[in-house]
Amino acid sequence: MEKTHLQGTLTEIEALDWYHGELSRNVAEGLLLGNGIGGSYLLRNSSSPGEYALSVRCKDSVKHFKIQWDGREYRFGMGVFDNIDDFVQHFKNQPLIGGESGVLTVLRHPYSKNIKEPELYESIKIHSVLGQDQITLADQHNFSICSMEGYLTKLGGNVKNWKTRWFVLYKYQLKYFKEKTDKEPIKTLPLQEARACEIDNTKDKENCFRLVFPWRTFFMYAASQEDAKQWVKALQWRLKAPPPPAFAPL
Repeated sequence: MEKTHLQGTLTEIEALDWYHGELSRNVAEGLLLGNGIGGSYLLRNSSSPGEYALSVRCKDSVKHFKIQWDGREYRFGMGVFDNIDDFVQHFKNQPLIGGESGVLTVLRHPYSKNIKEPELYESIKIHSVLGQDQITLADQHNFSICSMEGYLTKLGGNVKNWKTRWFVLYKYQLKYFKEKTDKEPIKTLPLQEARACEIDNTKDKENCFRLVFPWRTFFMYAASQEDAKQWVKALQWRLKAPPPPAFAPL
């Protein structure tokens, strides 16, 4: 009986138009800041077993909250809800949180998983996966959903040694530079040609992952396991999302 109840609830969650499954935290922030408004929200899987993460846009930032699921009911803080609809209805009628400006926010606009990504975002605040809580992007910069940058250590192609490079993921390109301040990249990898990105355990390196192209497989490792997971999630999301018809390499 309990198993049937659990399966039914999971089916209920998966059927929600605003449930985004394995969407990562930084991608959720990019979506809500780039294409949502105050009170926009989405549900995604949390990194902790038995929990979901509710991401909510609060004016100019995005807040994330864990919703616990024990197989019978949902828990959010001191509140207990029999189903996810009761949870949403509850916070449609009273403030959920206060944004950075002190403005209270209620759940008003479910963010559909079927909304396409806008091409550019001018001023967004996204979660940093490289050791900072948040980074603010100046208005003059154009940033796409799931853009990332940071140091990774890469295995050479001809000479098989490991070198640390500055990587920048922007739209459908992954560029790496010898130094962070360099203007020209050593190489630009066209992600529309990539076939896979996954964690790798064959190189005797911790936090290692590989990016597979028909003509070469690139091996890289990050400074931490969490950084490696975030890079893999961001790259996998790019590989799954088809480029817009007007896409042209930058």
